[in-house]
Parts: sequence; C-alpha cells; structure tokens
Amino acid sequence: MAKKLVIVESPAKAKTIEKFLGRDFEVRASMGHIIDLPKKGLGVNTRKDFAPKYEIIEKKDKLIDELKAASKRADEVYLAPDPDREGEFIAWSLKYILDLKNPHRAVFNEITKHAVQEAIRKPRQINEDLFNAQQARRVLDRLVGYKISPLLWRRIQSGTSAGRVQSVALRLICDREAEVRAFIPEEYWSIAVTLSKQQQKERFEAQLISRLNDLESLKSAESAADKDEAATPEGSENGAKAGKAAKGRIKISSQAESDAIMQELQGASYRVLKYEEREQRRQPPLPYTTSTLQQDASQRLYFKPKKTMSLAQQLYEGIEIGARGHQGLITYMRTDSTRISEEAQSQVKAYIAEAHGQPYVGQGRVGKSKATTQDAHEAIRPTEAALTPQDVKSYLTPDQFKLYNLIWRRFVASFMTAAIFDTVRADIVAKNYVFRATGSNLKFPGFYAVWSREEDEKLLPAMKVDEPLDYHGLKPEQHFTQPPPRFSEASLIKELEEQGIGRPSTYVPIISTIQDRGYVDQEQRRFVPTWLGETINEVMNKHFPNIVDTGFTADMERKLDDVEDGRRSWIEFLSTFYGDFKTTMDKAEVEMNRVQKPLEETDELCPDCGRNLVIRTGRFGRFISCSDFPECRYRRSVVNKTGALCPQCGGDLVERKTRMKKRLFYGCGNYPTCNFAIWERPVPDLCPKCGGLMVVPKGAQEPVCYQDFLAQHTTEDKPLLDGKAKAARAPRTTRSNATTTDGATSPATKTRRKSVSATTKATDDTAKKTTRRSASTTTKATTKTATRTTAKRTTKTTKTATAKAKASSKTPTRRTTATTKANAASKRETGATQ
Repeated sequence: MAKKLVIVESPAKAKTIEKFLGRDFEVRASMGHIIDLPKKGLGVNTRKDFAPKYEIIEKKDKLIDELKAASKRADEVYLAPDPDREGEFIAWSLKYILDLKNPHRAVFNEITKHAVQEAIRKPRQINEDLFNAQQARRVLDRLVGYKISPLLWRRIQSGTSAGRVQSVALRLICDREAEVRAFIPEEYWSIAVTLSKQQQKERFEAQLISRLNDLESLKSAESAADKDEAATPEGSENGAKAGKAAKGRIKISSQAESDAIMQELQGASYRVLKYEEREQRRQPPLPYTTSTLQQDASQRLYFKPKKTMSLAQQLYEGIEIGARGHQGLITYMRTDSTRISEEAQSQVKAYIAEAHGQPYVGQGRVGKSKATTQDAHEAIRPTEAALTPQDVKSYLTPDQFKLYNLIWRRFVASFMTAAIFDTVRADIVAKNYVFRATGSNLKFPGFYAVWSREEDEKLLPAMKVDEPLDYHGLKPEQHFTQPPPRFSEASLIKELEEQGIGRPSTYVPIISTIQDRGYVDQEQRRFVPTWLGETINEVMNKHFPNIVDTGFTADMERKLDDVEDGRRSWIEFLSTFYGDFKTTMDKAEVEMNRVQKPLEETDELCPDCGRNLVIRTGRFGRFISCSDFPECRYRRSVVNKTGALCPQCGGDLVERKTRMKKRLFYGCGNYPTCNFAIWERPVPDLCPKCGGLMVVPKGAQEPVCYQDFLAQHTTEDKPLLDGKAKAARAPRTTRSNATTTDGATSPATKTRRKSVSATTKATDDTAKKTTRRSASTTTKATTKTATRTTAKRTTKTTKTATAKAKASSKTPTRRTTATTKANAASKRETGATQ
C-alpha cells in the first residue's frame, strides 16, 4: 500500500513522476480541472461578495471517488498541478473536494528526477493569493461574458459572444483593417547602377541614396540609427515596424523625376567618394518566453500557437527516451521571463566549451523586465543542454523534434558569444548624385554556429577613395508604399504582449475564440475581420468602450497581478469593476438597437423561380439562396475559384473547408461527378515543362509542378485531418471522411459514399415494395412514412395514432389505450417492412 499520494494534472506526467519517486509513492492524475462554474447561468452571487457557485465537472464523479479513496489510504498527499495560477486553482479545488486536511503543494518547474525529488523534499502550502487571482479572473470573465453575450444574441446574431480580452484582440484586428482600407499608396522610384572595378569582370550594384549637397544630413541621421541597430539583438524584434526614411535621403516621386535624373546622369563618370571598412557585432537572441516561442514557431515552423503549446506540453510532461526512461525535455512552457537558473547556465556553458570551444562561450544576456512581467518561472529551455536534438530525434514525432530543436538551439545560442561581421560601405559619386554599395562577410560566427542566419553574405571588392569605376548601366524601378500589414497569429500575440493584454496562458484561447466565433478569417495567414466581427466590434466600441479599450484591459491585468502578490483583495477588485459595469450594461440594454445583416446581391438568377440570388450568412458560413426565401428554397454554397483547372475533368478548382477543423483544401467544382482534391494551393499558371497543374506547397512562395511535388514527397509529409491517420499521396481522393462546410465532402469520402448510396437506394426500393403490399391495411400517413428509415417510421406512426386518440377522447385512460395501440401498429409495420 502506498504511503504517499501525489496528484498531478495529466496521466503522461503521472507516469514520468512515478518512476522518479519510487515505490513509496502513488501518483494519480486529476485530468485537469475537477470543478468549474456552471455551464448554464451566471454562477456568481453578485450580492454576496461575488461568491462563485462551483460544480463538479460532468463525468468527473468516478475519478473524484477514486482520488478520495487513494487519499484516505495515504499518509501524506502532495498536490502537484502546473506551477501557475490555473494550477493553483486546481490544487485548491482538489483540497476542497477531496476534503484534505493538510496537503502539501509541490511545484515542478521541470520534469526531471532531480527537480521532482527536490520539489517533494521542499513542498509549500497552497498559495491563497495565487488562487484568488485565478478565481478573480474566472469570475471577472464570467461577469463580462454572461452579461454582454445574451444581449448580443438578441440584438445581432445567435451564437455571438463578448469577452474581456477577446473583444480587445478583435478591436486590434478591426482597427488594423480600417488602416489598410484607408491607406492610399504613394508612388516612388529607385535607381540602381551596375559598376565594376576598371577592366574587371566582377560587378556589383549601388543604389542612389542622396544628392551630393544633402550627404552630410544623411550621415548624421544614419549615425543615430546605427547606434540603435547595434543595441538590437538578433531575433529580439519579431516583425518590427520599419523606420522612416532618413533625413537627406533622395525621394523620387514620379517617373518624370526619375527620367530627369537618368537624363542628368547620361555620360557621367563614377568614382569612389568614400570607402569604409568596420567590424560589426551582432548579439545573440534571448531565451524563449511563451510569447516569443509562439511567434518564432509560427514564422519558422508554420505552427499555429495552439499546436505549439500542445507540443510544448508533451515535451514538458515527458517522452520515453530509451535507456533514460520517461523524461521531461523542456522546462515549464508558460512564462514571461527570460531568467535562467545558475545551474542551467553552468551546464550550457560547459556544453558550449566542449562542443565548440571556449571562444564561443558567452556570458548570457539578461532581458529587461517589463512592468507586466510576473517572472514566476524561468525562460523556456531544455532540461539538459547536453541532450541535443539529434540524441532524441528517434524518440520524437517529426513535429516534436522540430519544436525541441528550435527551443534547444535558441537556448544554447543565447549563451554564446556575439557574431562578428566585416562590413564594407562604399559611397560613389556621379555628377551631383551619390550612390551606395554595401557588403558584409562573417568573420566569426559566434552564436550563428547553432542559430540559422536568414540573410546571405554580399561581398564587395576592395576599393580606394577617388578610384574610377567602370559603368555598366542604370536601372530605374517603380515602387508603391505598402499599407501596414494585417496581423498574423505571431504578430497579434506580439501586439497583445506589448500592450500588456492577456498573459502567457491566455494567448492561445484568445486567438482560438475569435476564429471559432467567426469574427475573423485568415487570408494568406493574416487575419481579416468578417462582417460579424466588425459589427460586434462596432457595437462594443459604442456601448462598452472600457471593455475594448487596450489601456483599461491592461490595467485590469495589472490589478490581477496585485491580487496575486497579495497587495489587493480580490473581492474589492471585482466590486470596483462591477459597479461601473452594471451601469453601462443597463444603459446598453435600453440603447442598443437590433442589427440586421444586409443581403449581398448577385448578378445571378434563381434557376427555380427566376428571381435574384443573394448571399446570406448562416450557422456554417456564407451561402447563396433565393431572394424570395422562404417561398423559394433554392440554395447552394459560395465557392471561391482559384483560377486553376482540374487536371482530371477540366472543371474549376475551388476553395473548400472541412467541417470540424475548418482546414482549407482545394477541390473540383464539379463534385461529386469529379472527386479531385488537394491540400496545396493551385495557381492558374500551367507548368512550362508538362503543361500540367502547378501548386504552392505549404511554407513556400513559388509554385511548382504538381507531379514533381508528388514525386518528391512521401506519405510521412501528409498532414493530419480531423485526427484521422495519414493517407497516401496517391490517390489524392482518400484523405478524410470529413464533410465540408459548403455541403461537399473533404477529399476522402467519395468512393465510400457511392457504395453507401447504392445500399441506401436498394433499401429504399425494398421499403417501397413492402409499403405497396400493405397499402390495403395502412393509412395514407403510414404509407408516406414507410419510405423513410425504420426509426423515423416508427416515431411518426406513433405520433399520428396518439394525435387521433387525443381527438377522440380527453380522458387519460383512453389516451393511454390509443398510444398502446399505435405502438402495436408500429411494431407490426416495422416487422412487415423488415
């Protein structure tokens, strides 16, 4: 019998920890939360200190009974959910529901033998402040969601919702979309000259940067910019905004201006005005936080944040590593700190010295803590620096390996020395104009020994001041300024973090919610608000300005941090918020008008009645139907044509989505006659070699021949769809059984559906024959019902007979007798049709 009980969240973690602790311990899993606010109703007593009414989560009763029995057998109980606010709430709920007297709280920042045993040796009590902070967040979100959402249902559309943080994220996306729509592109031109050293073949390009008399102003502006760039480490700014053009830089606004400069430069001689060589150091990146990991995994691996966190959870909880056994590979993955423990620093420096040499060992960079940084956990890092990605590759899935490889390399790189470049800059004068050529050469790789570089080296020949150069041509090029980019998942997370909105554990739910609710779509991995999203945002801005205000939301996060640190009472925090919120809510109930989505008219006519067709929005998205609905019920799905043609039948290839996971794929518009379907985006252009279909593979920019793509990719490259096993590349029609949102099926189901249809037709024919044989003894209603399935036939006959019985007599006895007779008749009919 076990003497001590340890309760963790997941079975995978339980399996790992039990091996570390030995026979004296029994490790059980709570399978996440065991209590929560009720699914229906507010569940919060706003008149009595916001007391929450928790309920045991459905289907958790048996698990709770097992945990209670195990806790009674144990001498000591250790509660060890994840080390964050949510984990503290789970620990408190276990203590409350299991009626534990003095449980220990064990905190595992990493799942290694040493860390687990140390946490058991030095447990603590449940942190009431941490629990109260999570409880306050949960109650706050319930108050906002359950008060505003029903109003939106009544005024806009059923199924809509508002949330304290999701509404702010939606506002950021809508505001950015408004900027994009309002943006007016401006024309500008660049001029490049191709040069070489006299009588040498090696050529290089130089860009026109300034007029000669404006050069000093440009140099002053660039000097200040160089200082800022030197302080910026590699990877610290994911998607940073481009700065403004430096003062003194030439601006060419039209073709006329470009032509005038080209005319002036005709016959000009080119000579070196200034040649500068210098050494430039590039600092390594910081270790990953939750936010930067999600951003980098999105940009480098094309992982969605939800997938990234799921894989990180698996790596944290542990993987079976051969003779090492079950072991956690990374530290806790929900953190906003870049701090690294002294022990981990020593380990990684020893590894770098052994693997690369002492010159590559750096001191490690310390990031500046923001006001919103909780710093409760270390940065995300491998539990052992010496456990390289190649050492564990054979034990990991391909996606697990990609993420571990990314985390390991980032951590090791952060403790390596700076990379050193030899940079060259040559200013070249021609008449009154100055051109510039630049080049760089990696002198010492430093952290680039393990971290990939995105830019290529560009070399320049050695030159001297006043050296004449050979001219090989001028090339003017037209450009247009671009609008601010729409948010991607990575850049939205970055913006939320910078604004102080949400915390490491909330980024994924925020992004998932606004997509699941249909408030945004993704086009080329960028968020575009839908009509519903823009309408919700407009209404929230008008009636609940504080809820969608970034400053107000960030201030709420800071106050929750105060609750966690014990500086503020959670009841006081909620009382202060709820007073003003209730007043705003009452006002909105009176002033908010109903919003009706305008119908989108099309140029097509209804094939059934001849009236105009319109585009409507339903539960599963947009569809085309008759404007005379409900008199005419013609409808069909909206299809987005790709411009490419089906290689099997020549039909249009259109966009489709799977019903469950909304995965985008491309299928033939002649479905179900033609069942061709692919994941890769097709393009209108035909292959110049074979004249066949061309597609853009995932993560690529340029199209490739579809047949070449199939030949180069194996079945392991196939994506998963709705949890089904990976299918073979050929044939492409057997991928999934999922039904699409527009009524079609995703690539897999066609062949099987033909056989199902044939079987159904045969069954229906048999049922019709049976019905005709029994027509003399059955009513007209029963005859119609017989063509349907047996279950529906039985149900409808029963209801018909019951209705007749009610009409003939209102007494309970007769109604019961009539129902009994109807049931008997239904059974006889069922037997006849079978």
